[in-house]
Amino acid sequence: MTKEKFHIEFVFEKANKNSLWDYFFTAAGLSEWFADSVIVDGKMFTFRWKDHVNEAEIIGMTPYNYVRFHWLDDEDPAAFFEFRLQKIELTGGVTLEIVDFAETSEKESAIALWKTQIKTLKRGLGL
Repeated sequence: MTKEKFHIEFVFEKANKNSLWDYFFTAAGLSEWFADSVIVDGKMFTFRWKDHVNEAEIIGMTPYNYVRFHWLDDEDPAAFFEFRLQKIELTGGVTLEIVDFAETSEKESAIALWKTQIKTLKRGLGL
């Protein structure tokens, strides 16, 4: 089956790009909103959710700007998920762009899951 690429954006009005970076790149940060626990070994990230474990590898990164992961069990070598941070010059806030891939039939549920996860992150940040 073919996967469809999608982009979603979230605005963090009272956030600093550098302070947000840890939430998308470190085990401690990702464990606060993305997975129950995260183990990092170099470019390899092991994500745990209750009874599920999945591994991803960093395939691209510019510190404080973006990080791109590829799930090791994904059969599509072109598929990835990415977090990209951009400062909003006018307001001083930050835009988070998430790029991901999903089967066409699962795209809406994937977007809903990302929205739920980011809501958890914002709540944890007090935003």
